[in-house]
Amino acid sequence: MGVVLDGMQTLSLTCFGVGDGMPCGDRNHSAYLYRLGDTALLVDCGDPVSRSYKASGLSYELIDRIFISHLHSDHVGGFFMLLQSFWLEQRRKVLPVHLPAEGIEPLRRMVQAAYLFDEILPFQLRFEPLQALRPATHGPVRVTPYLNSHLEGFRQTCQSRHPGDYAAYSFLIERDGFRAVHTADLGGVSDLDPLLAAPVDLLVCELSHFKAEDLFAYPQGRPIKQAVFVHLGRAYWSELEELRNMAARMLPQCRVSFPLDQETVPL
Repeated sequence: MGVVLDGMQTLSLTCFGVGDGMPCGDRNHSAYLYRLGDTALLVDCGDPVSRSYKASGLSYELIDRIFISHLHSDHVGGFFMLLQSFWLEQRRKVLPVHLPAEGIEPLRRMVQAAYLFDEILPFQLRFEPLQALRPATHGPVRVTPYLNSHLEGFRQTCQSRHPGDYAAYSFLIERDGFRAVHTADLGGVSDLDPLLAAPVDLLVCELSHFKAEDLFAYPQGRPIKQAVFVHLGRAYWSELEELRNMAARMLPQCRVSFPLDQETVPL
């Protein structure tokens, strides 16, 4: 299911994992497949994305690029098994993986430690650093990373002992006038300011690191056609019907949904 682009091609969002960072017995961790016409992008690789992808029945040639928003395990922990799946299923197409710069060398070393050597992979694996406000393009699709404050607390607490960038990103995804915002994890609702400075067709937003009332109040009056809330904290997930009712009251101007794992959201 999806909206039509240019009269011919469709757009859809498949949620392979909508869980938060806590251990989940009933939800997978963050992984989202955007299909924008003939381009497919995977945002984050939470566990068990390899199993979820296999269950979808989709081709292993489908994904054009992977974007990893930050290096918390619930967003990157399934990457290695997914990569092994691409190897064993004999994917051939080049695979660019965009991620925070400080994660490239550790990830590359882990890939080597897992015996996924360049010479045995039937495709080229290419790591590319995310840079704030510098778009990555694939044909007519443009993905612009925006730095957010999700890891600022870690930076303040740990920087002296563990120097690093502590970079976390949200993404603006565009094609043919369609604009989608994927927040990944945020530090606060104010991180949405630059992302929602112009109208968007789709907002895919986490709901784990702040109060639902604050988040639902923020977009009021802003031109957002559809809002999809994911990565719900455990307390909100256990009271989902109440949360749906609150969203309907506070966000009457846009269509709102709270998808499950493996669900393809109608856009």
